[in-house]
Formats: sequence, structure tokens, C-alpha cells
Amino acid sequence: MRPGGGGEPVGLEFSGEIWEWRGPAPFYFVTVPQEQSQAIKGAERFLTYGWGMIPVNVRVGKTEWKTSLWPKDGRYVLPLKDRVRKAEGLEAGQRVRVRLEAGP
Repeated sequence: MRPGGGGEPVGLEFSGEIWEWRGPAPFYFVTVPQEQSQAIKGAERFLTYGWGMIPVNVRVGKTEWKTSLWPKDGRYVLPLKDRVRKAEGLEAGQRVRVRLEAGP
């Protein structure tokens, strides 16, 4: 993944399993696969707004939203908002197809 010329977004697709982090409040994530995480890491300096966070536009099923990828253990994780999970009928343990665009 390389930053697009002229400020164009950079896109990728992947599938992953939804997992739950049980902290003070539960959060749900999908881990970006190693290969795509490495590609994002290679373009991170063009994409991040700090702390390794990468702003993205995401589509899962028919639902689109804006969020940020979080760095975790050498890869990135995508937080799944409650409204997205509810709209798409998603639960922890399910595999989901993700389309995202990262860019300025």
C-alpha cells in the first residue's frame, strides 16, 4: 500500500474474525492481516495523525463509517462500532469482509 498521488485515498480489502476486548467497557475489533498491516506500516508516515493511528473510511456489508486503525502487536486493529455490528448483525467470532480507504 502506497499513498495515492495527489492526496487520493489508499484502499484495501481483507477478511478477519471479530474479537472482543473486555476492558472497563467492551470493544470489538477485527485484526488487519499481517500482509496488509505491513503495507500500511510502510505508508504510515504519510497516513498517521499521531501515535500510529491511521484514519480510515470503512465499509462492512452495507454500512460505512469513519474511524482509525490502532497499532497492536506489530499489526493494526479495526474497531467495530456498536451501530455497525447491530446494523450488520455481527457478533464476536464471526468472519467479516472489510473494505477500507486510508488517506489524507
